[in-house]
Amino acid sequence: MTAEVDSASQGSGVRLKQEISLLHGVCLIVGNMIGSGIFVSPKGVLLYTGSFGLSLVVWAIGGIFSVFGALCYAELGTTIRKSGASYAYILEAFGGFLAFIRLWTSLLIVEPACQAVIALTFSTYLVQPFYSTCTAPYAGVRLIAALIICLLTFVNCMNVKWGANLQVLSTVAKVLALIVIIITGLVKLAQGFDQNFEDSFKGSKLNPGDMALALYSALYSYSGWDTLNFITEEIKNPERNLPLAIAISMPIVTVIYILTNVAYYVVMDADRVLSSDAVAVTFADDVLGWARWLIPLSVAISCYGGLNSSIIAASRLFFVGSREGHLPNVLCMIHIQHFTPIPALLFNGGMSLIFLSVPDVFQLINYFSFNYWLFIGLSIASLIYLRFKAPDLHRPVKLSLFFPIVYCLCSVFLVVVPLYSDTVNSLVGIAVALSGVPVYYVCIHLPPSSRPAFLGKTIDKVSLYTQKLFLCCVTSPDIDLDNLDPDKIE
Repeated sequence: MTAEVDSASQGSGVRLKQEISLLHGVCLIVGNMIGSGIFVSPKGVLLYTGSFGLSLVVWAIGGIFSVFGALCYAELGTTIRKSGASYAYILEAFGGFLAFIRLWTSLLIVEPACQAVIALTFSTYLVQPFYSTCTAPYAGVRLIAALIICLLTFVNCMNVKWGANLQVLSTVAKVLALIVIIITGLVKLAQGFDQNFEDSFKGSKLNPGDMALALYSALYSYSGWDTLNFITEEIKNPERNLPLAIAISMPIVTVIYILTNVAYYVVMDADRVLSSDAVAVTFADDVLGWARWLIPLSVAISCYGGLNSSIIAASRLFFVGSREGHLPNVLCMIHIQHFTPIPALLFNGGMSLIFLSVPDVFQLINYFSFNYWLFIGLSIASLIYLRFKAPDLHRPVKLSLFFPIVYCLCSVFLVVVPLYSDTVNSLVGIAVALSGVPVYYVCIHLPPSSRPAFLGKTIDKVSLYTQKLFLCCVTSPDIDLDNLDPDKIE
């Protein structure tokens, strides 16, 4: 991310500049969607569907469901042209309280836990080839995970263009790796290795609980389609490039995922898939011979790209939340030379490092699944609400209400099912969300004169020292994307 220095008559200020192109936008979406999930989720999908045939159907449903959500976000992103994705949309439609709770859950658990998981997956697959006969050392894996989080945080602190260019490289690398898997599988299929697809729906599990859990595994791999909406303000020509990036990236990812699973199923039977904790590595061991080391490397590259996208999106979410008054001003400061949100990036990186100390990070993912789908559904519901509340809003992309209504109904299903099938983890997620209520009341709802005196003094001191230490200043609170001066955009 960069920013422009506005010295117009209205006053000087530092503002975000549009520097994310269509290519970078496509790579951000594809890079964040194609992460560790496609290399491990096929086991979960097959476990709960019971058959190859039904598992492929679930993968296709997950892709269609994600396309619906991405299309709705295209309308929201071009109508409400603020960074922050679901946070910005909930804030616009339903007010500050629900938007703050969305921000609070992301701050405490959603974003840092996701980044910690991706970083740990990266480090595990990076060192695994050196420990082929035993488990990789616990401390070593976490040290490498911490190093990659620090490295990518530093890269994005220096210049978002560096991060975007690295994103292009990692996206190309992992897509090429998946193409190797796909081509290998299709060659095997052409050679007559189709016995695993005989009576492919035999043993299918059709009860709603299993179907929902299978869909969870698939949607975990598809998550990330909202990445570009977190940085709407930084996209060049967003009315064209935002929906176009979604239209290009979503079919690419869906086709790649389905063909990758076909390749897995051609080479491995159901028992072998279910007994593997890393399906892609098992696939490589079976068919790639001496080149099998390429798969752990490609998984590491994939996780690298996903982690970079997640860091960019999370720092922008906290940046926008601070600018709206829901977080301290220190998080909406931008470096006066690099024009990057260094305090937001460092805070996000620090939280991710804290979660590396949790032995079972996957349990944390279960905790936030309730909140994730609740607020994604709520943000899509804001599209329907705004159609009636503000019908005259300029909407460069305008969908049929069929899409958001179907998506909201499916989101209700995804929120209700965990309350029955995974009650404890869902209740933890609810508790995290509710813990933000007193914070909102004391720090935001109460007038400044009624808040604890020490709170304001502490925040002021932190802001002052942050400005001095990182050479940052607070950005303009009234960014107007419709009246940018083209001469000020490099």
